[in-house]
Amino acid sequence: MELGVWNYWVVIILMMIGLYTVIARENMIKKIMGLNLFQVSVIMLYITMGKVDGGTAPIVVEASHTASPVIYSNPVPHVLMLTAIVVGVAVTAVGLALVVRIRETYGTIEEAEIAEIEGDAA
Repeated sequence: MELGVWNYWVVIILMMIGLYTVIARENMIKKIMGLNLFQVSVIMLYITMGKVDGGTAPIVVEASHTASPVIYSNPVPHVLMLTAIVVGVAVTAVGLALVVRIRETYGTIEEAEIAEIEGDAA
């Protein structure tokens, strides 16, 4: 395995753990945790892709008359991921609020038990 792409391996592993948690778990809070893990992996992917080796912050202090061009890092992926973090926190809050309401209504947050209760009611 090439060490230059270690960040992609970390992202893939986190993404698969999050996806597995969403698919395989019956507990709704564990599903929300899996979604958060999946989101973190995507954010890590974009943040690490936005880094430029040898790049500096895109802030021009003064006009330089050097022969070599200045390499700047791209700030757009970082700004977009900051927005994604805020949206992710809001979605997590709404999801947890729904889980609380489901718990109040059914007395459980396990999908199988809720399906059984709904099956008995029908």
